[in-house]
Amino acid sequence: MKKDAQFDLAIAKLALKTHPFAFELDRAFFERFEQNIIQDGNLHVDLALTKTERVLTLDFHIKGTVKLICDRSLDEFDYPIDVQEQLLVRYGDKVTELDDNVLQITPETQTLPIAEHLFDYIALALPMKKLHPRFQNEPDENPDADSTFIFSTRSQDDANDDDEDTTDPRWNALRNLN
Repeated sequence: MKKDAQFDLAIAKLALKTHPFAFELDRAFFERFEQNIIQDGNLHVDLALTKTERVLTLDFHIKGTVKLICDRSLDEFDYPIDVQEQLLVRYGDKVTELDDNVLQITPETQTLPIAEHLFDYIALALPMKKLHPRFQNEPDENPDADSTFIFSTRSQDDANDDDEDTTDPRWNALRNLN
């Protein structure tokens, strides 16, 4: 990821209250990351940062569209995004990520970079299977396919044999231990 001060919050200078921030995310934002999931988008971010003596609470609201490539037709389409996330940042003796949405920083930390968090929140809102909207209401391609999969290492001949005859006698001795 390329460094950009535009997405670094100067937290050291902020007063103990709630501060609103707004960001516009476009192609230039997504080009900062070495990835091929999202190439372009038009998103608006509203951020409410509440600063207290011990904790920073960042409430993100990300809304807009991203351009995705359909897995079926390879056509580009706009996918709507509407995400609300919260990031808690507490003060401690070292900089570390305690949980997915909990960070720890030192009291000497001057700025808090949020670009990677914004990208992660957007990427997690994307579907696993990216289908163009014209394919969304189509019935399944193979309705006769069974959705449950059974994995077995036994061949058909083994399935017909009696289990007791093919069991190693050492296992029988172990079963008697109970």
